[in-house]
Amino acid sequence: MKVSSNKEEPQNAIQAKKVSLLNIVKNDSWLEPYNDAIQGRHYHAERKIEELTEGRKTLSEFASGHLYFGLHRVGNQWLFREWAPNAVKIFLVGDFNAWKESSDYELRCIDKSGVWEIALSAETLKHGDLFKLRIYWKGGSGERIPSYAKRVVQDDVTKIFSAQVWEPPTPYEFIIKNFVPSRNPLLIYECHIGMGQDEEKIGSYNEFREKVLPRIVADGYNCLQIMAIQEHPYYGSFGYHVSSFFAASSRFGTPEELKLLIDEAHRQGLAVIMDLVHSHAVKNELEGLGNFAGDPSQYFYSGQRREHPAWDSLCFDYGKNEVLHFLLSNCKFWLEEYKFDGFRFDGVTSMLYYSHGLGESFNGYADYFNGHQDDNAICYLTIANELIHQINPNAITIAEEVSGMPGLAAPFKDGGYGFDYRLAMNIPDYWIKIIKELKDEDWKPSGIFWELTNRRADERNITYAESHDQALVGDKTLIFRLIDSDMYWHFRKGDENDRVNRGIALHKMIRLATASTLNGGYLNFMGNEFGHPEWIDFPREGNGWSHKYARRQWNLVDNQELCYHYLGDFDRAMLQTLKSIKDIQALPVVEIWHNDGDQILAFQRGDLLFVFNFSPTNSYTDYGFMVKKGAYRVVLNTDDPKFGGNGLTDDTITHFTNYDSFLDKEEKGWLQLYIPARSAVVLAKNR
Repeated sequence: MKVSSNKEEPQNAIQAKKVSLLNIVKNDSWLEPYNDAIQGRHYHAERKIEELTEGRKTLSEFASGHLYFGLHRVGNQWLFREWAPNAVKIFLVGDFNAWKESSDYELRCIDKSGVWEIALSAETLKHGDLFKLRIYWKGGSGERIPSYAKRVVQDDVTKIFSAQVWEPPTPYEFIIKNFVPSRNPLLIYECHIGMGQDEEKIGSYNEFREKVLPRIVADGYNCLQIMAIQEHPYYGSFGYHVSSFFAASSRFGTPEELKLLIDEAHRQGLAVIMDLVHSHAVKNELEGLGNFAGDPSQYFYSGQRREHPAWDSLCFDYGKNEVLHFLLSNCKFWLEEYKFDGFRFDGVTSMLYYSHGLGESFNGYADYFNGHQDDNAICYLTIANELIHQINPNAITIAEEVSGMPGLAAPFKDGGYGFDYRLAMNIPDYWIKIIKELKDEDWKPSGIFWELTNRRADERNITYAESHDQALVGDKTLIFRLIDSDMYWHFRKGDENDRVNRGIALHKMIRLATASTLNGGYLNFMGNEFGHPEWIDFPREGNGWSHKYARRQWNLVDNQELCYHYLGDFDRAMLQTLKSIKDIQALPVVEIWHNDGDQILAFQRGDLLFVFNFSPTNSYTDYGFMVKKGAYRVVLNTDDPKFGGNGLTDDTITHFTNYDSFLDKEEKGWLQLYIPARSAVVLAKNR
């Protein structure tokens, strides 16, 4: 398959494309000085799409490398192909030939671009056989796992990885074939299959489907974001050092079992997206692509750009068409083979900049257009989004991006990169900062509201208070920052001390403030909804290869004698409240009032009024707000005893606005409330 680059188009042809401002520039006048750069990036993607598709096929038709390369059963024979332009000789070795080289299993090079092929009779290979490639190049040789391997397993004794023939007699047939995700709003449960079990072991796809999925459904989430799906040699990498990009990790079970999990999630109304790691690859040569056929730069940049300085990994060469073919085919594969509903692209900031974002400050728009950006990576991300939405118009794409690159989550037609959402990575950092650095009495509602709502008008975000990053060893979850060791000694109901009561109250308020100001979606990492007490520490030599901290202790939230269920119950009620308003994510967040001295914040979304009192000591009687006149009822209160609160208010009372002649012409009145210290309440206006 020829995917080599064409000659560069003349500069005057590029200039001819620049005839008007793109919509992202029209919508943001601060971008006008950088219109040429934005136009240039947009045209780069347009021209690359034209080049890859040769102007006569779709992106989806181009992104079909997985249907050509790798091992396939075709009629009464097996066909295997590999792209290895630096190879001089390749043999297929495995269980079927006692792992010995022979002319019967030697591949032949079929074109000058370096595609190798072999055809074998149907009886030669059988389901479950292990195999590898033995590749020779000038000056060396080595065993390699095929780059498009769809099943890779590790030997329990030797720990060696091998590709596996996967052709089950009864392949899984999806029941739900055209699932349409709900985004009103998108409520994401970020999870890891292996550490999703209570037991000290690696959990399976089946166990997750049977034991964890029902919890997620009951809690009210409508989207799973699954980590560590692509095969990775080191379990402790959290799945971010990928070796085999087309293989679902065999640690958790079989491809059929993963498909069953996704099908069952769809049946119960949950979309399923995966963490897609295209920002880098593991350095391993025996398991990965690091030196595939004696050429370290076959898939990766050469020279100083080859290795990621912070991640000890390799950086893809996004300027090489064969690499684009590989990565784009990978996107299509997961969408079509497993019915994933989209992707959370990992490490996007690292892809966008030559510096990987390390040491960059991003203080102004000039920092996004100063020549420090990898235009090849920007082009790839743009094309990937075009492809994904061409294959599935309902697909979800989320960028993990911290720099604030303009246009990231704007449509391609408007001059953007095409992501549906950007992760609001500033928010968890902000919560950590004020918890660490400020006394409770110094928390300023004006600053909190600004941080939670500071975003581009034309860009949707996935907002979150904490993710898996805060749960890893070396960091702390919100609950641990708030309560610390008292989690172990005073979390039994009736034995709470002041620190525990403070932590429970603020945990609920932080999550409610974060979720209620969403403008696209909300994300929670599994266990954080009920204040999981342990950090995440995967098995490693330093902890005796223990699974003690690579699990989720569901028994804690199930135990009604402990305080964890307060937080879990509140999380469920919070999501139910947000979903009670149609398309709440699309409604404006209208600030009603803030007073930094009183530490009071109030804002409205549709018919819901959110009121927060961040003061640790001051409760307020008859605190007044100007709101639409009428009757208001309490629908959620963090101070409710069933959520671990003090129960200082009577939430059965209907609150009526007081008449004010000056406000009457605006159809408003005064709503006066009793607001206990360190609490939040949500009221709904009666229709």
